[in-house]
Amino acid sequence: MGSFSLWHWIIVLVVILVLFGRGRVADVMGEFGKGIKSFKSGMNEDENKPATPAPPPQQITAEPVTPAPAASETKNTTSGQ
Repeated sequence: MGSFSLWHWIIVLVVILVLFGRGRVADVMGEFGKGIKSFKSGMNEDENKPATPAPPPQQITAEPVTPAPAASETKNTTSGQ
């Protein structure tokens, strides 16, 4: 009961061919094959491509911070005094 016999697979194949047609199944399988070839060639390109080391991170230097003048050091520039 767990496995299908050869006759079951033949019937399934016939039903698929009737539903989709022989040309459509051939087109789908051709596209599937092209996809696999494209995937394999992409994997080969990655393996053949030499790994370039990442550039070293740039150093960020902090500029010295000058303290803000105290309130007593600022001039009072209001008019009328």
